[in-house]
Amino acid sequence: MAEQVTKSVLFVCLGNICQSAIAEAVFRKLVTDQNISDNWSIDSAATSTYELGNPPDYRGQACMKKHGIPMSHVARQVTKEDFATFDYILCMDESNLRDLNRKNPYYGNDADFETIYQQCVWCCRAFLEKVH
Repeated sequence: MAEQVTKSVLFVCLGNICQSAIAEAVFRKLVTDQNISDNWSIDSAATSTYELGNPPDYRGQACMKKHGIPMSHVARQVTKEDFATFDYILCMDESNLRDLNRKNPYYGNDADFETIYQQCVWCCRAFLEKVH
C-alpha cells in the first residue's frame, strides 16, 4: 500500500479572528467532505498580536454556523517555526503578503463576512483542486 503524504497549509491574516479563521474552517470542511482530512495539517494565524487568545469574530462564527461549517479556533500569531512547518502559507490579502507587520485591523458588517466566506470557499476549492 502506498504511503499517505501529509500536506500542510497555514492561512494568515492580520488578527486571525476573521479571514484566516474562516478560510481554515472552510478548508477543513472541504477536505473532510472529500475524506482526505488525514492527508492534511491545517491551521491559521495572525501577523499581529491584536487578537491573540481570542475566538473568531462573532459575525464570522454566525456565518459559518449558517453554512453548517464547524469553527473552533483561538487566535495565534505566526511563528518562525511556521515557515519551516507548513508546505503552504496563504495570506488572505495583499497587505499581509507585502508586509507581515502591517497593523490595520479588519472591520466590517455581516455582508462583508458573507463576502469573505464566499471568497474562502472559492479559493479553498481551487487550491485543493490544484494540489490534490
